Amino acid sequence: MIVKIDEDLCIACGICEQICPKAFAMNESNDLALVIAYEEELEYIDCVEEAANSCPVAAIIIEI
Repeated sequence: MIVKIDEDLCIACGICEQICPKAFAMNESNDLALVIAYEEELEYIDCVEEAANSCPVAAIIIEI
């Protein structure tokens, strides 16, 4: 599983970080979400899909 953030869509609402802090965090200026887990770690994180489904602007891209 590869997870990416579409930087053009991200509105930095923080939902992804709240739902799945093992995979997402906000950048230093809190204006963009970042994926913080490695690809092999993401396979074991169940909350990634929940975060993607909860993103209000569909900025989380999951590639399998």
